[in-house]
Amino acid sequence: MKKLLSTIAVVFAFVASIQAQGVLKFNKEVHEFGKITEGPLATYNFEVTNTGTAPVVISNAMASCGCTTPEWSKDAIMPGGKSVIKVGYNTSGRPGAFTKTITVTSNAENATVILTIKGEVTSAPAPAAPAAATPNAKKKS
Repeated sequence: MKKLLSTIAVVFAFVASIQAQGVLKFNKEVHEFGKITEGPLATYNFEVTNTGTAPVVISNAMASCGCTTPEWSKDAIMPGGKSVIKVGYNTSGRPGAFTKTITVTSNAENATVILTIKGEVTSAPAPAAPAAATPNAKKKS
């Protein structure tokens, strides 16, 4: 009888540990930059919390193009812990509307999450032309 109870306890503990899983909850999954001027790198930090019961490791964050660069911690996010995925968009030479995605992959229950950044890059003002030089008037001698 003791063997049977021990076996049931071990099976129950194993099943409970299998069901323990982390869950990533982002502060938001879409960020709207609005209108931004061409030239500087536009960045936004997506905040994420592990609302599950097991540690979560983000294994990859892949942008939809080379003009968007995600950065994230390779450390595990413990239950209740927070982290940030910093996303940069290179606005240089890219006037016009944009929508870019970042696919986040992890060992969480929600293993794949798609983040989106969007906005409109306005052309940088043209540099001012130098003022026309006025020729020196010749003096009569």
